Amino acid sequence: MTANHINPHFPLIDLHRHLDGSVRLETILDLGLTHGLPLPAQDIESLRPYVQVSEAQAGVMAFIARFEWMTRILVNEDACYRVAYECVEDLSKEGIDYAELRFSPWFMAETHQLNPVAVIDAVVDGVRSASSQTGIPINLIGILSRTYGPEICHRELEAILARREAFVAVDLAGDEANFPAEWYQAHFALVRNAGLHVTIHAGESAGAQSIWQAIQLLGAERIGHAVQAQHDETLLDFMTKKRIAVEVNLTSNVQTSTVKSYDDHPVRLFLDWGICATLNTDDPGISAITLPYEYNVAAPRAGLSQQQIWQLQQNALEASFLTPQQKSELVLKKGSPTLHGDV
Repeated sequence: MTANHINPHFPLIDLHRHLDGSVRLETILDLGLTHGLPLPAQDIESLRPYVQVSEAQAGVMAFIARFEWMTRILVNEDACYRVAYECVEDLSKEGIDYAELRFSPWFMAETHQLNPVAVIDAVVDGVRSASSQTGIPINLIGILSRTYGPEICHRELEAILARREAFVAVDLAGDEANFPAEWYQAHFALVRNAGLHVTIHAGESAGAQSIWQAIQLLGAERIGHAVQAQHDETLLDFMTKKRIAVEVNLTSNVQTSTVKSYDDHPVRLFLDWGICATLNTDDPGISAITLPYEYNVAAPRAGLSQQQIWQLQQNALEASFLTPQQKSELVLKKGSPTLHGDV
């Protein structure tokens, strides 16, 4: 039996989970068959290998290709609502106490030419309904999909800012290697002017300089993945001093071949350096994992001690985009005697 390494007296938090990478196989099959979509299989087990990853892929973009079947079934706003609602239900089943869900409105809208603002409205309604039912507080992060290029991202940002009150932050994701952060400075100036937080995918398929750009040019407060930071001690020192958090995704990084193995992941280095590293799922619908799996299986395989695993759990609360009062309320609700937990 797998040991439970999660501190039960402290909130369990997922800060880096893609809504459009968390779609249930059952939902893909149901909506695909209902709407007569050309799915590659007609039953769950035959569909699984087309959606989920069981071995390391050639790279990040090969992994992202698995999103095809998750977005293809988003035929209308009702489908977007359902996917959002079910995602929060799944968070509840995993025992998660708070999550920040991110999604690209343009990416979700593209296949069936939906209105990105209507997609946002459907996601917001689904998340709110499920949050009310489960009692799990959720914040939303809008993604600018850099792979579309700066012009489309301006239109995507317009949709996000049209519903600014629905979001806590904006992210930049997609093909990091070929679409550098410097192309999106104007976008994130608008994001910051709107009073939204900034988290950026960087250092996953490009080097440490990509992380520097995310911080210095875009104003990143958190970095998604940041694996390549391990090669720049000046960057590690800077991130530690400025408390720029890292959204670590262990299984995802192995599956995208960003790292060779769990043991090869720099998460131990991050923690030893004093960086505010957190543990997250990324795309659980593709990786076929849960957040408890990352804590109980992936983290020990990465060589982390119990103390370090609990530190990841604490760091997630610190790095979250909750207000100080909301953080305190979450801790009290969980029954922990202090904001820092009992480690």
